[in-house]
Amino acid sequence: MRLRPCDAISLGLLGIRGRPVRTTLSCLGIAIGIACVVAVLGVSASSQAGLMKQIDQLGTNLLTVRPGNNAFGDTATLPPQAPAMIRRLPGVQQVAYVGRVEGAVYRHDQMPETSTGGISILAASQGLPETLQVSIAAGTWFNQAVDRYPTTVLGSASARRLGVSVGQQVFLSGHWFAVIGVLGTAVLDQSIDSAALVGYPVAQALLGFDGAPTTIYERSTSESVAALVPQLATVANPADPGSVKVSRPSDVLVARSAVESAYDGLFLGLGGVALLVGTVGIANVMIIGVLERRGEIGLRRALGASRRHIRVQFLVESVVLSHLGGIAGLALGSAVTVGYAAVREWAVIVPPAALLGGLGASVFAGTLAGIYPAARAARLSPTEALRVAG
Repeated sequence: MRLRPCDAISLGLLGIRGRPVRTTLSCLGIAIGIACVVAVLGVSASSQAGLMKQIDQLGTNLLTVRPGNNAFGDTATLPPQAPAMIRRLPGVQQVAYVGRVEGAVYRHDQMPETSTGGISILAASQGLPETLQVSIAAGTWFNQAVDRYPTTVLGSASARRLGVSVGQQVFLSGHWFAVIGVLGTAVLDQSIDSAALVGYPVAQALLGFDGAPTTIYERSTSESVAALVPQLATVANPADPGSVKVSRPSDVLVARSAVESAYDGLFLGLGGVALLVGTVGIANVMIIGVLERRGEIGLRRALGASRRHIRVQFLVESVVLSHLGGIAGLALGSAVTVGYAAVREWAVIVPPAALLGGLGASVFAGTLAGIYPAARAARLSPTEALRVAG
């Protein structure tokens, strides 16, 4: 007798259809494991694509200049004329800067002194949004008509923490400041998000600011970036160039993405554990199925089925069972990727390797889980199986 492939698949499906609840529970472990693998790889790929798109939009030609430590280990300062000196360099297109101001920001003057919400005060130059490519979410930015008056523009996180909007006031370093604008998210420098920004003139006149910038943002042509990096420290602080730090924010974004992707291995490991648990679950179900179906096995052997036929039947049933779980896992993992990417406004990318690998892993798991139960079923003799079943 010959057992054709279509007959083997029909026999495998027959055993699965007869126990729908058990089949569903058996597939669950495989489905969870495959879903974890597909979702982790899909979300990671979508995140990388979103980051690259974001970097392309913001550009890699922005450099930041910050003070470091001097030869004595103390925090250095940049001279107030540093932005103007940097602006003279060839290839420089835009220069903006901020300076940290001592003080705290409160919703009103009755707030406890400890309830600052972690909001800093920064004196900002007029060209900051254009240089950092930060949108104005509400209101307006400083201009020469208002930056000398007690007005402030809040970062996106600061506005949420304070619960204020344009037209309201905040109590800033002992003075009332009118909120004239709220910024969007500053991707290239998240410290802007948690700050209340004021104009340089009012910071110096009212808040005791010394005018020394703490961060200078320089945007140049793409061709000039490499040449400008070694020059900026010397030009920003000729007296002590070693105390100046020059960095590129886009490199920080890439490094942050690399750190986040390090967790992918952990989640892939969890997916592998779930896949292993699912494999063991299918093996247990198949062993129980062999014990419950000894009468069927004995009858088929008595009608002429060979040991190989029985072995193939149960092995195919295990593979089909695992494969169904794999398909469900692929669908679930892809759905998670699509949903997460839609929330973060990323392009949806599900790597083909994840889909093919998920299907391959499910087939392998089903084969591994079915080897012992299939061999055990094949070893049963017709008389013993019919006698025990009877």
